[in-house]
This record gives sequence, structure tokens and C-alpha cells, in this order.
Amino acid sequence: MFNSILTLIRGRAYDAEQAFIDRNAVPLLAQQIRDAAVAIQSARRAVAIAVAQNEQEKSHYSAIVGRIADLETRAVAALQKGNDELALEAAEAIAQLEAERDASEKAQAQFNQTIGKLKATVRASEARLQELQRGERLARATEQTQKLNVACDDKSGLATLDDAEETLARLQAYQNRCEVAASVMKEMDAASRPATIVEKLANAGFGAPLSPSADEVLTRLRERMNSAA
Repeated sequence: MFNSILTLIRGRAYDAEQAFIDRNAVPLLAQQIRDAAVAIQSARRAVAIAVAQNEQEKSHYSAIVGRIADLETRAVAALQKGNDELALEAAEAIAQLEAERDASEKAQAQFNQTIGKLKATVRASEARLQELQRGERLARATEQTQKLNVACDDKSGLATLDDAEETLARLQAYQNRCEVAASVMKEMDAASRPATIVEKLANAGFGAPLSPSADEVLTRLRERMNSAA
């Protein structure tokens, strides 16, 4: 019985842990991605350092090869002059330099191999990181959408939407009434002005016209033409 209770407690603790992780999966994922980005940046620096060290090793190798060639030339000259003692010292120095040269070649080979592996690892890690970042953005969008769906499923949320739509409709109706009233007031104001009434009477033929008509102008021009003739 006691063992069953312990097992049940562990089971509930595990379920609670998993539920906590599920509820906080998005921020947990974001932090894991940030940690991975830091690790990749460190790997980039490691690659850069390895490349720089390899370049230094190449320069060191070139210097050794140059010294070997110089010593060989001088040793041959010493042999030609019969100075075997100096030629032997040169040969010993050449042997040491050749051992150093061989070690440098091995170091460069190791550097090249290591750099190649590091670059491949960084490239693969960067691709995985980019995929994770895209997944995180999608997860955040999905989470927000799910929250919106929950809000819409909530009765109070739907009621709020209904209220907002009703308020908007009332506002639009009120604005339309205001526009119509303003237009009517403008027309009434214009109609009540004396100048407007006079213009209406003149246009209806009551009293002298306010401005000459085209026919009147044409008649006046003909009279002027006949007088001139």
C-alpha cells in the first residue's frame, strides 16, 4: 500500500512537471534558442581562432623552409671550400629545422581537419538554429491565435463583441443624422436669405432680371451694328 502511494505521488509529480513545461513551452523554447545561439557564437569564435593559428603556423612553416634552403646553400659552399666542420654544423641545424618543418606540416594538417569539422558543425548548427527560430515564431503566433479563439469562445467575450458592434452601428447612425440635419439647415438658411428670394423671383420673371441674358446682349450688339451701318 505504501509503495503504491509513493508511486502515485511520483506519478502526479511527473504529470504536474509535464503540465508546467507545456504551459511554459514557448518561453522555455525561446530561452533554449538563446542559449543555443550563444553556443554557436562561441563555436564561430573557436573557428576564427583556429584559422588564425593555422595562418600563423603557415607563416612559421614558410620561414623554416626558407632557413633550410639558406643553410643548404651555405653548407654546400662550405663543402666546396673544404670546411667540413662548418658544413657538419649546418647539416645538424638543417636536420633540426627539417624535424620542425615536419612537425609544422602535421600541425597544419590537424588544423585543416579540425577547422573543416568545426565549420561543418557550425553550418549545421546555424541551419538548425534558423529552423528553431522559425518554429518559435510559428509557435508564438499559434499561441496568440489560440488565446484569441479562447476569448471568442468565452460568452463574455462574445457579448463584448456584440456590444461593440451595436455601439458602432449607433454611432454611424448618429453621424448620418448629423450630416443630414446639417445639410437641411444649410438649405433652409440659404432659402431664408433676401438675396436668395430676389434671385428666385427674378428667375421666375417677376421684376427686372439681376443679370443680362445672352439674348439681351445679342440684341444690343445687333443694334450697335445697325447704327454703325
